[in-house]
Amino acid sequence: MKKYAVIIEKGPTNYGAYVPDLPGCVAVADTVEEVEELIREAIEFHLEGMREDGDPIPEPTTIATYVDAPAA
Repeated sequence: MKKYAVIIEKGPTNYGAYVPDLPGCVAVADTVEEVEELIREAIEFHLEGMREDGDPIPEPTTIATYVDAPAA
């Protein structure tokens, strides 16, 4: 099983998620919990489509981390 980094961003009215290593793999929902569930489903669907099309499955390469920054 591969682990892909998922970026979740808060928008004005909802949350969006995307997978940097899988261009076009996105999800939008009202809550973080919902968008996490939807992006899991989107990844599965995206990879399934790539397999059906005979496209190579990209290796996960994106690394996400947090760094401390001084308060303004």
